[in-house]
Amino acid sequence: MKKAFLSREQAESICAQYPTPFHIYDEAGFVANARAVLQAFAWNKGFREYFAVKATPNPAILSLLLREGCGFDCSSMTELMLAKAVGAKAEQIMFSSNDTPAEEFVYCRDMGGIINFDDITLIDYAEEALGSLPETVSCRYNPGGVFKLSNGIMDNPGDAKYGMTRDHLFEAFRMLQAKGVKHLGIHAFLASNTVTNDYYPELAAQLFQLAVELSKETGADIRFINLSGGVGIPYRPEETANDIAVIGAGVRERFEQIMVPAGLSDVAIYTEMGRFMLAPYGALVTRAIHEKHIYKEYIGVDACAVNLMRPAMYGSYHHITVLGKETAPADHSYDVVGSLCENNDKFAIDRALPEIGMGDLLFIHDTGAHGFSMGYNYNGKLRSAELLLHQDGSVEQIRRAEQPMDYFATLDGLPVYETLRQLVASREIT
Repeated sequence: MKKAFLSREQAESICAQYPTPFHIYDEAGFVANARAVLQAFAWNKGFREYFAVKATPNPAILSLLLREGCGFDCSSMTELMLAKAVGAKAEQIMFSSNDTPAEEFVYCRDMGGIINFDDITLIDYAEEALGSLPETVSCRYNPGGVFKLSNGIMDNPGDAKYGMTRDHLFEAFRMLQAKGVKHLGIHAFLASNTVTNDYYPELAAQLFQLAVELSKETGADIRFINLSGGVGIPYRPEETANDIAVIGAGVRERFEQIMVPAGLSDVAIYTEMGRFMLAPYGALVTRAIHEKHIYKEYIGVDACAVNLMRPAMYGSYHHITVLGKETAPADHSYDVVGSLCENNDKFAIDRALPEIGMGDLLFIHDTGAHGFSMGYNYNGKLRSAELLLHQDGSVEQIRRAEQPMDYFATLDGLPVYETLRQLVASREIT
């Protein structure tokens, strides 16, 4: 049973100041979770969680995570800028990009961040841009094939554009050492949103064995192994959540079995979780504004796929609580839809829910990661506000809702821009 972290009374009070739709984040929840992650890996003296900025790129969130000891995994220039703006420095920044422009390598180097090479061809490219390579870099590994656990196929890394083959990885380590790199790391991401405690330990075992072989064959000084992301959350209420303490203990067991006997006991473990760190602690709050009774029963809300595109893009499930009706029987079947001119603009299809009346508030769960951040402006729709529910119960707006002039701002300099500005100013457009 999923429980909303807002009551109907709380939500209505918030809506009096901040109109729906909006994303809201539960500070108490994600801070406690960050501490649980750090505790689960405290056995490794160099451990660091590099929160994936792409999941929730808001400086208010990033600042809180930095305070809790997290670093940041960035994949673009603007994500690097966000990390720098909140005070992250040098080794607190991991730059895991692909198809990377030269100027982004330069920016990361100037910040002192750790460059994580996605492909062997990027080594010479980066060296040309930088003049010389940093003393510490990382390489991303892709073993190919299909990644399986005892409970089935997790993902298909062989079909992913990311990372180096095994042969390329060994060659890259030799190249990098020849170019003056002194310290190296290994990074891999083999599966997305795994809801099993077995994923990280199995991935770790593969990377630990690889590290031992790389160390022996190339003589490389391996400083860290980055397990990246992939630890998921139970989007569906019937799923069992991952236990980060069990996961950390499983990684430790493999570390002591493989790394310690090989003399690699001082290698740091890094993670780069976004979804696990924040997804359950965010929600999209939206209001029912229309109903339609044709071949199916539809509830139209004031949010749409531009506010949360995962259901439209992936067919993803997000649980919905009708606030104030948590104990009412779910005896109605609805498609919950937005207003885009696209038939996939649906938050739920044939979903069993309590009877929904116009004006009811719907709490769409698990949007704290890859929710607002994947938003867009199709149909000229404007992105919503982001709010932070503080631990003392107060609410802070940490990103205002977009206004029409935000959408038109990049037209500055064109003759139509001034006309649009005047229309907005005269409230013909609100």
